Amino acid sequence: MPHSTDPSHAPAAAGLLPAQGREPEPGPEPDGLPLRRSTEIQGDVLAGFKKDHVHLLLLTFPGRDQARSWLNQVRRRVANTRDVAEFNRDFSRARRARSGVDPARAHATWRALSFTHAGLGELVGGEPYPDVPRGTTQEAFRQGPAERAELLGDTGPSAPDRWLFGGPGQPTVHAVLTLAADRAEELAGALAEERSAAEKHGLTVTFEQPAGTLAGSLRGREHFGFKDGISQPGVRDFDEPDPDHPDQQLGKPGTRIIAPGEFLVGHPKDHRLPDWLPEWMRDGSFQVVRRLGQDVPGWWAQLGDAVAELRERGAVPAEATSEWLAARLMGRWRSGAPVAKHPDADPHADPETDADNDIAYGDDQLGRVVPLCAHLRKTNPRDGLLARLEDGEPVALQGALDGRRIIRRGVPFGERFDPTGGAENGPDAPRGLVFVAYQGDLVAQFEFIQRSWIDADDFPERAEPVGRDGVIGRDGEIAYPVHGSPDSTVRLALRQFVRTEGALYAFAPSLSALRMLAAGEVPVGGEPVDRVLAAPLVLRRGEVVSSGSARLRFEVDGDLRVRDEREEVRWEAGYTGGVAGRAEFWADGRLVLVDAENNAVWATPTEGNPGAVLVVGADGDVAVRAADGTVLWHTETAR
Repeated sequence: MPHSTDPSHAPAAAGLLPAQGREPEPGPEPDGLPLRRSTEIQGDVLAGFKKDHVHLLLLTFPGRDQARSWLNQVRRRVANTRDVAEFNRDFSRARRARSGVDPARAHATWRALSFTHAGLGELVGGEPYPDVPRGTTQEAFRQGPAERAELLGDTGPSAPDRWLFGGPGQPTVHAVLTLAADRAEELAGALAEERSAAEKHGLTVTFEQPAGTLAGSLRGREHFGFKDGISQPGVRDFDEPDPDHPDQQLGKPGTRIIAPGEFLVGHPKDHRLPDWLPEWMRDGSFQVVRRLGQDVPGWWAQLGDAVAELRERGAVPAEATSEWLAARLMGRWRSGAPVAKHPDADPHADPETDADNDIAYGDDQLGRVVPLCAHLRKTNPRDGLLARLEDGEPVALQGALDGRRIIRRGVPFGERFDPTGGAENGPDAPRGLVFVAYQGDLVAQFEFIQRSWIDADDFPERAEPVGRDGVIGRDGEIAYPVHGSPDSTVRLALRQFVRTEGALYAFAPSLSALRMLAAGEVPVGGEPVDRVLAAPLVLRRGEVVSSGSARLRFEVDGDLRVRDEREEVRWEAGYTGGVAGRAEFWADGRLVLVDAENNAVWATPTEGNPGAVLVVGADGDVAVRAADGTVLWHTETAR
């Protein structure tokens, strides 16, 4: 769960906890990586600030004019990707030249700025985007995590009415200003400057969250003691691909290169529909901010009780310890070494060991080595899904899992637990992780991981429920594999020791968009517009193509429907032959529903028209048009 500084600054546990890890030996900046040179994208999104000292200011605007005036001042201090990437490269190069010692003269202070839906609405003077179809990231962003808490598993001790920020009845947060620095004194100076600017323009600091890299033996680790930040995705056009394995990042075996649109608005995605967000949002990224409290002594005490229970039931070796069980529930040892490769013991005592993300679960489909409820498997299942192609090969990650990845920029808060220390080190002192993630789609990425993987008893799907995430999941039972048995499991009750203490959804605009927002140049509202799509096109369950007045959606019951802007049904395919697997637009001109074997179970009568397009019209109609513009079929829903 910890944040780490520069990849060679400090190592950093896996899964939904933040991510950096050690980088390959830095050399000349490679050609063909345009995103690395971007002065539009904020610097924390792709490059990552990677600093030892971090502080978040949650701000509330007093009014539009004052907010815009403040933004016009602070936007000039927001870091861009080019500057941060160059600094990180030079820092890594200098540190390696000094045999792992931080270069004394290399230090910087960075700022990032994002806005909640309410904040953007205040700056724009209305809705930041005009079209909000049900089930989309636009809806999730507008509602915010408190309204979606039950869907995300934020109930009981994690319920919004217990939150420190973002909950009901609390001040509205409009902006999140992140400051990160190599030196504590420089962070203090930057904070003084930003507090003064906020006060001058009448902004209220609603909440402050200090955080930073943990000291001593926990440097580069989270509060439970595990190295963090290993399974970060690579980004196409930012990270250099390996010539021998172009789908992986150079120097980081197992780190897949993901389409940039999974993290940036307006860029190509992996097998998913375009954003269809306003042009001013291009190069921006949706941000999740969550304060996750960790009960360190409670978690380790539970593991001691659990391993004793498992020994009594003959489910683990007699020599198994709480450390041994903790590694299996995490999926890694404290050093970051994967249990999949080192099942017996942690091979590294040195916390500075290189990160290993080259992990496969294809030969451990039943979770005999790494339990299926392990945090690492729950948040990034890799090839550990039972779905197979006809030739017996694992399902391709591209188009299946790559589009679920997120970029994590987290950082621990609070003092380490030490029963010999003072009150700030005691069991009741606040400590945990400030979880920060960037993605292009809140619903398809963060929320999907949280709802369908972490908080789901039946993921990955097996004969019996595997249980929730064994580290950050809610109270429940997991299926724990019996040691030495090929298929037996025992049920093990686990309690929740990581709780949500605050949450926000925000949007980090590009540098140009910050200027436009400050100048009042972002347009409000908008007119419906034709969405013209060429084959091949796939609509997965719940996905929608919206023109603003017509919404073509493949719905959860397996039927295809057109709804209007009020989400009222205007047309439906009426398929009743079972649950279809997908809706697709084929190159022969047909809009079809297909079953699990990819057979058409419903289709428009438009076969034999290569070059045809599917049009979700601004007039409310949905049509298939021939290459010459002739309407071949339509839903007759124009208004």
